[in-house]
Amino acid sequence: MQKIGFIGLGIMGRPMARNLIEAGFSVSVFDINTTAVDSLVADGATASTAAEMAKSVDFIITMLPAAKHVRSVLEGTDGVFANAHSGLVVIDMSSIGPTDAQAFAEEAKKYQIATLDAPVSGGEPGAIAGTLSIMVGGEQETFKQSLPVFQGVGKDVVLVGGHGSGVTAKLANQVIVNLNIAAMSEALVLAAKAGIDIEKNVSCYSRWFSR
Repeated sequence: MQKIGFIGLGIMGRPMARNLIEAGFSVSVFDINTTAVDSLVADGATASTAAEMAKSVDFIITMLPAAKHVRSVLEGTDGVFANAHSGLVVIDMSSIGPTDAQAFAEEAKKYQIATLDAPVSGGEPGAIAGTLSIMVGGEQETFKQSLPVFQGVGKDVVLVGGHGSGVTAKLANQVIVNLNIAAMSEALVLAAKAGIDIEKNVSCYSRWFSR
């Protein structure tokens, strides 16, 4: 049984960790929110620290709000890097910047640790259902090694390039999403000014986009 450490049990992280437990992995968890930790321990996880995980698991997943939070658990004397065994794979599934992802990958090499940047798309419903789309940046061999882990939380998993490419793909995805939102807003303003019933208009758009 492969062992996974999961750090960051927020809206996305908690259901993702739960899906990994259900997929048959041995999962250790950490979060400053002890309620979230207790919830997953009740589901079969083990409470742990970043340093303890680094010494004992095969993979560590971080799902945190920003690069500074990822850095706080990776670096320092109590962090993952300083306590890791050779061969550990660190998968950051947070939405951070490409330069941060590349910097973490370079730092990890000093400790003989492999990393992947693997942000997700699909939101909380996708995290709960285990159907997230995952954009991965890193080495091909590390990706192959980590694929069963990704398949425990996602459906569409693609290696898009080297380190930093996963988060770059996520940024591109967000540009597309935001453009669609802006276009929808402009369309509704146009319809409203023309005297069209907005509620009916939104209903039509929803049916068209769901096809």
